[in-house]
Amino acid sequence: MVLTTEQIQAIENVLRNSLRHRFQNYKPEPAAMPFHTRLLGKDRMALFSFIHSLNTNFGTSIFEPVALALASSKFKVAKSQVIAGTQMSENPQFEIQQIMDELTAANIKPNKITDFGIFLAVKEHTKIC
Repeated sequence: MVLTTEQIQAIENVLRNSLRHRFQNYKPEPAAMPFHTRLLGKDRMALFSFIHSLNTNFGTSIFEPVALALASSKFKVAKSQVIAGTQMSENPQFEIQQIMDELTAANIKPNKITDFGIFLAVKEHTKIC
């Protein structure tokens, strides 16, 4: 997948702003991990805490905006925090259960292409909310 200049700049801005915000607003939480502190030392535990904070930050404020930036060039509408639906009609639910039962009984082997084809066929004939 080749990224456009605009996408690259948008992703760079998301990364830059998110990391800058994290560096400016980082407040270490006191961790009661005496074994880890004695084993690794206070400095390494502080580094671990910061890296853990960065990982959490990536999940909440980087991955989603980057996905949004990438999706906006391929789709008419790209949104975040969208609820896909909470209910499924009986036909898709029945087909999924049937596939799961066959897999559990070892009557069939997993086959993504076949299973997805079944789902698409059922989806065309029913409404998934």
